[in-house]
Amino acid sequence: MLSLPILYFILFKYGPMFGLLIGFQDYNFVKGVFHSEWVGLRHFREFLSDPYFWRLVKNTVLLNVYMLLFYFPTPIILALILNEVKLKWFKKLSQTVSYLPHFLSTVVICGMVVNFFSNDGLVNRVLIEFGIEPKPFLMLADWFRTIYITSDIWQGVGWGSIIYLAALSSIDPQQYEAARMDGANRWEQIRHVTLPGIAPVVTIMFLLTLGNMMSIGYEKILLLYTGPTYETADVISTFAYRRGLLGNDFSYATAVELFQAVISLCLITAANQVSRKVSETSLW
Repeated sequence: MLSLPILYFILFKYGPMFGLLIGFQDYNFVKGVFHSEWVGLRHFREFLSDPYFWRLVKNTVLLNVYMLLFYFPTPIILALILNEVKLKWFKKLSQTVSYLPHFLSTVVICGMVVNFFSNDGLVNRVLIEFGIEPKPFLMLADWFRTIYITSDIWQGVGWGSIIYLAALSSIDPQQYEAARMDGANRWEQIRHVTLPGIAPVVTIMFLLTLGNMMSIGYEKILLLYTGPTYETADVISTFAYRRGLLGNDFSYATAVELFQAVISLCLITAANQVSRKVSETSLW
């Protein structure tokens, strides 16, 4: 049973790590990895001195911080709300409706976002009905992060709540019964029974989220950003995509992505150590 997962990780996770050597070379497609010129840390130094470096880091960190502040709690809140619903049919219907956006492709989601926020889209039509002047949201740099995070919440909140609903189902019902006998109301039961019961799962998910603080998927950003929004939308991943695939500078793009991965590894290791010291929950 373990052979297929192990084979998957060897082929698609550990095998590609061999390609990290490109980041230390002046890679030539004809010469290949073994015969390309070795340049050491030249690409890393070039990236650190790039005039766009701090803007890329700022945009990447801010998007992830906002995701941590606004996206991370929403699946927990939804799971707590669904856990309190007593009507089974309504609970199942709510779960199904909240899960559906997860199964839509990123292209479809971005297409819907573009249609909603276009000049004659649904959002601007609603604003006009209330006497508010319409705005070109997708052309405004200040609105990009709001649109990105809001659409991410809508797409992933239902699917993200599954793991917390599973954690809630593992809490012993006798704990709730004991709390009711002690006179605890519903809010006090959530505070003293439910939240401590799912705290280990929340901690693990929080640590995994911290590990991605320097990385963010580039597909959705590529589909949503425009020239005027580069100021707030351009992140490390999109920069590496343009430099590597569009500019054919594979060595530089590999160095950028390796830099991002190393920072992420340092963050998750530090967060894990802190969690181990202040609580009994950690990744390793």
